[in-house]
Amino acid sequence: MARRDPTAPPMDRSMRMEAAAARRLAALPPSIQLRLSGGKKMVRDGQTLDPAIQLTLALVEKRGGAGSPEGMSIGRERAMLRRQSIIGAGLPDRVASVRNLKIDGGDGEISARFYSTPELGGPHPLLVYFHGGGFVLGDLDSHDSVCRTICLHSGVDVLAVDYRLAPEHPFPAAVDDARAAFDWALANAADLGSDPTRVLVGGDSAGANLAAVTAMGTARSLAPPPIAQLLIYPTVDWVEKHPSQGLFGTGFFLTSDLMDWFGQQYGGPNPPDLADARLSPFRADDHSGLAPAFIVTAGFDPLRDEGEAYASKLEAAGVDVLLRRYPNMIHGFAHMGGVSPAARDAFLELTGSLRAFVRQ
Repeated sequence: MARRDPTAPPMDRSMRMEAAAARRLAALPPSIQLRLSGGKKMVRDGQTLDPAIQLTLALVEKRGGAGSPEGMSIGRERAMLRRQSIIGAGLPDRVASVRNLKIDGGDGEISARFYSTPELGGPHPLLVYFHGGGFVLGDLDSHDSVCRTICLHSGVDVLAVDYRLAPEHPFPAAVDDARAAFDWALANAADLGSDPTRVLVGGDSAGANLAAVTAMGTARSLAPPPIAQLLIYPTVDWVEKHPSQGLFGTGFFLTSDLMDWFGQQYGGPNPPDLADARLSPFRADDHSGLAPAFIVTAGFDPLRDEGEAYASKLEAAGVDVLLRRYPNMIHGFAHMGGVSPAARDAFLELTGSLRAFVRQ
């Protein structure tokens, strides 16, 4: 059995046991996975859910489901997301080196983690990556495996950013940190060993929102823009509930109730205008001149339709767009390689597409 990379976030005994059990379930034939999850394939909107993910959802439901966001302890939810992400992602990929850093944020220093690709040649492009978690959850450890896989298989260095979270730091603190982190990356890429002329932004879910907002902000300033933006199942429109929210708003990890709760935490005591482009880049007046966008959606994701609508809006404005939908996946599949071989395959295909997209 391969040894776990000592630079990866640690796992206690119970996490190791849970990860081993998840691997055994993931290795079962799909027919048995379906039988254990209820016996019938999950088909919705012309799509069939991956059996391993269907089994994972059934086990979550058996344990009581996601529950209501009302009365949730934010500290507990942050710890739970970190734990679930580390377990679900499977064995972390090895990269050349990992360094913890302090970088400039919007209001003082923030933490970051730099992953150096083992790919020969260089200097390599630098991806400034913002984690998901509804602007409330998530950290460097919860997304460590995601960053490692992108770094190894896309051939880019990665700077993961630990931006300030709500409700302690409501909007626009995360936006300010994201822009400051991108500016820091431009100024320090060469010192990190990366190519300062090829800096891109990316993220998943809420982090993809921050990447899109950062790309938009640089396009309207004198600062050098990113060479590309990677938006993995992004949230980009806080004004309208697109049809996929009705189709997949319950039963697929990310729920409509949870998204509403995230919005309340992020908005803070003085809720902002939901059409503000720093919240809803979909609602910006002008999308021309933005960096080329690689947009990834999942078939069973309540955010699917707004991500794809954003792709169409960028294309209409003349932006170079690559859109990939993984029809048998759910929101968060980038963290599910340890419970679903199909999720691992989808994420590897995504990273390969990013490699080609950055080098085109």
